[in-house]
Amino acid sequence: MSGVPAAIAGIGATEFSKESGRSELRLAAESVFAALDDAGLAPSDVDGLVTYTQDANQEIAVAREVGIGDLTFFSRVHYGGGAACGTVMHAAMAVETGAASTVVCYRAFNERSGRRFGIPDARLGGDPSSQGLEMSWHVPYGLMTPAAWVAMFARRYMHVYGATSEDFGRVAVAMRRHAATNPAAWFHGRPITLDDHQASKWIVEPLHLLDCCQESDGAVALVVTSAERARDLRRSPAVIAAAAQGSGSGQMMMTSYYRDDMTGLPEMGVVGRRLWERSGLTPADIQTAILYDHFTPFVLTQLEELGFCGRGEAKDFIAGGGIELGGRLPVNPHGGQLGEAYIHGMNGIAEAVRQIRGTSVNQVADVANVLVTAGTGVPTSGLILTT
Repeated sequence: MSGVPAAIAGIGATEFSKESGRSELRLAAESVFAALDDAGLAPSDVDGLVTYTQDANQEIAVAREVGIGDLTFFSRVHYGGGAACGTVMHAAMAVETGAASTVVCYRAFNERSGRRFGIPDARLGGDPSSQGLEMSWHVPYGLMTPAAWVAMFARRYMHVYGATSEDFGRVAVAMRRHAATNPAAWFHGRPITLDDHQASKWIVEPLHLLDCCQESDGAVALVVTSAERARDLRRSPAVIAAAAQGSGSGQMMMTSYYRDDMTGLPEMGVVGRRLWERSGLTPADIQTAILYDHFTPFVLTQLEELGFCGRGEAKDFIAGGGIELGGRLPVNPHGGQLGEAYIHGMNGIAEAVRQIRGTSVNQVADVANVLVTAGTGVPTSGLILTT
């Protein structure tokens, strides 16, 4: 991106629960109010809104409920959790091009008490669309949940690189350890051991229950404006040093099994290369990373695609607490989607902002640059935020 730099000036969230007891629209409005209050702005200051294609809350409905007036920019990003950082990219482009001056990104859902993404849906393979065509190759044969799709990838990764279920478990242990000291996390005060991970029930081999992120109700919102303006607002801004979206060759929705090699995430490689190129930074310049952790195997692969270690080396990178607080690269100090909440990655962006501000409950020392990724196995996105 070029032009006037943009920044995240405000963050807001509801509580994270398993049954919110209120509508998704109300959750969205609550998070937007909280983010605006955090930034010291009023609804009348907002002229842009961005969310996901899977969000049930129309931009115009959120604008009405919050008291936002005219909108000059509104956008939705596709591909589920892969949209998370893409919302901020769209907002930043709007600010940098003058399409809007203050854009709120939001994501709200009752993903536990309402529509649950992990429930098998045989209709996926019969939908008369391009995605329905993709799904028709495997859904009729019982391969119809995200856990099952990732399990196929994980088994091949284990075969090629010698990774084990214990290696995946170390990711889960780290995330739950971080969540245990985060009062906002659903699993606050509830760490696990590697033995707990290994004893948890199989969901789809080789994935245990504790390899899979939780299902959550809640909402998160972010306020994006120019970095110059953000510096005069209530909180220290998190400047957007780089933002990128990426889709790899032969891309499908979590089922890109027909590539020559299915042990990597090429779409994350696309994002990573763009982030390093646009920011001028390298993996060595990152103090903490917020990696999308809907399933533990994809955390390992992201470390490789982003250049923190070589192919097949992630199991060694994370050994001995490498991704825990105090390790070589602390990952998800808030506990991630495995430990804090599954808000489709938006809660991770909020944690990155707290790390830049120095206000996280699990603050990493001397943070200057934070890398954030969105959903994996799908077309995805990423950010680098800086002081």
